Amino acid sequence: VQLQASGGGLEQAGGSLRLSCAASGRTFTNYDMGWFRQAPGKEREFVAVLTRSGTTAYYADSVKGRFTISRDNAKNTVYLQMNSLKPEDTAVYYCAADQSRSGWSKKTYDYDYWGQGTLVTVSS
Repeated sequence: VQLQASGGGLEQAGGSLRLSCAASGRTFTNYDMGWFRQAPGKEREFVAVLTRSGTTAYYADSVKGRFTISRDNAKNTVYLQMNSLKPEDTAVYYCAADQSRSGWSKKTYDYDYWGQGTLVTVSS
């Protein structure tokens, strides 16, 4: 599956952005979809995941209550709504697809396909 992330940009602290990730090539509902981010000089970290059914979502503690992951299976797209942005949210955000059926994961190595990343910059 090919993934194309978009929606990043420059936003002030307290603002909102919505990221999108469009999938093509394979059956979208075969994948749990995750969002990860990587800040300069840091390792890529888990942000959120939504199971293939779209019924269960999990979040990193750092974004819980501020970010919401959703998916539109008819459009083969997963979204990340980011509210109350903080400067520490600044990072390149990646969407990823996990085709295994062993349960949702927050580990990068469990994901089979990755998008190219979209940069989010939050100014203070």
